Amino acid sequence: MKKSVIAIVIALSVVLAAACGQKTGTGGTVPTGKTIRAVPVENLTATLSNESGVLKHGNQELMLSFTDAAGKPVDVGAVSLSFHMPQMGSMAAMTDSVTFTTTNTPGVYRGKVNIEVGGEWQAELAYEGPAGKGKTTFRVTAQ
Repeated sequence: MKKSVIAIVIALSVVLAAACGQKTGTGGTVPTGKTIRAVPVENLTATLSNESGVLKHGNQELMLSFTDAAGKPVDVGAVSLSFHMPQMGSMAAMTDSVTFTTTNTPGVYRGKVNIEVGGEWQAELAYEGPAGKGKTTFRVTAQ
């Protein structure tokens, strides 16, 4: 009798934890944080964000989302984003690329990057997939 009551309590705990957990599956949303920069790319808007809303030098996690004119997420397929700083004086040119993974929300991507130094960077963003092809560049400052 005790074993069956314990099993029921454990089962209910698991169900409750799953029901109250963060929604990242179909129909749920992945928190994207505060906007660092939003830019138009083809007929979509790409929004780069993180927890603080500030791009910083060093290792960090970023979110990249694509939305249509109505603000709905759009799955763009494969994405790439790199930050480029041209040569200045004796400092060599630098390029830091973001490594992305998909999330369970189409059109929202989680990325990791190590920005080498603070300063102004030229970001190069591209995608190719179900939404076609798109490419843009924009400036962003890392603190």
